[in-house]
Amino acid sequence: VQLVESGGKSVKPGESLRLSCVASGFNVGDSVIGWFRQAPGKEREGVACISFGDGDSYYADSMKGRFTISRDVAKNTAYLQMDNLKPEDSGDYYCAAALLVLGGQWLLYNIDEYDYWGQGTPVTVSS
Repeated sequence: VQLVESGGKSVKPGESLRLSCVASGFNVGDSVIGWFRQAPGKEREGVACISFGDGDSYYADSMKGRFTISRDVAKNTAYLQMDNLKPEDSGDYYCAAALLVLGGQWLLYNIDEYDYWGQGTPVTVSS
């Protein structure tokens, strides 16, 4: 099983980034893929998740508006589009897979529901 994130880098405030998460080794269509982030010294927090089979997406209340989650079924890849980035968006971004669960915002607040995690990709927003 693998979840491999990519796309993180250093950008300036106001710029955009798209992160990718390639999943393999399990039935991705039966999973919910979530994006989380963790800033230094802070707890990991949920950003968005998507039911890979039907594409239903959910966002943490504080993340609505600037973040968009999507997926490409043919590529087994989930994306996180981040627009108008702010310095407080800096941190390590992780994708994770929860198997055989119903999608919903609740999954963004229950990290223990996730079965697999990627290694993370760093995002730095600084002028």
